[in-house]
Amino acid sequence: SFTMNIYLFVYDLMQFCGHSWIFTNMIIRFMTFGKDSLADTFYSIGLVMRVCQLLSILEILHILTGIDKSRLLPRFLQITERIIVLFVVINSQEEVQGKYVVCVLFFLWNLLDVIRYTYNMLGRMGIYYLPLTWLNFSLCIPLYPLSVLAKAFAICISLPYFEYFGTYSIKLPFPFAFSIYFPYVLKMYLLVLFTGMCFIIQNLFSERKAHLGTGSIKNKRS
Repeated sequence: SFTMNIYLFVYDLMQFCGHSWIFTNMIIRFMTFGKDSLADTFYSIGLVMRVCQLLSILEILHILTGIDKSRLLPRFLQITERIIVLFVVINSQEEVQGKYVVCVLFFLWNLLDVIRYTYNMLGRMGIYYLPLTWLNFSLCIPLYPLSVLAKAFAICISLPYFEYFGTYSIKLPFPFAFSIYFPYVLKMYLLVLFTGMCFIIQNLFSERKAHLGTGSIKNKRS
């Protein structure tokens, strides 16, 4: 409906503004301060990044309610990956926040999202540009695996801190004799992360084929 289309446009616009601000801020800071800007990336843009990622949970509801026709499982996996790495791994360990991998991860996320939300906004108005469509469905194929590697690296460097501080590890007293050692949970999640990557990459190729086929582009342009 027209109302839902307006709502989705406003949502995409908000996400575009947030991710554009982050992306521009990172570039300007790097050009101004060089490598020194990488260490405090999280402190300068972390709040806006967290807000944008929390808002992205709405995209799951959009699919569940039928106002967005995207596939649920790939989008769910991509959103939960970011939520887990950002809030559980990076946000909870201050020592990890200053690592260069956080800057790399944020750069990859925001580069992809600026393109994706620009494409979505124009699509709500029935406007499709072939170069933008190509970027949206092609750039994610090489960059998404790189972001997964960055996520995995962030998890790996966080393990010693989770072991030392015991963050999220739970040990119930007798008579339960039950404990959860969180570093083991993260190590198991690495398997889930790479398994999900294979599935999502396959879906990205399917989407690219569907949207960059001659018939699809021709119909959109007409």
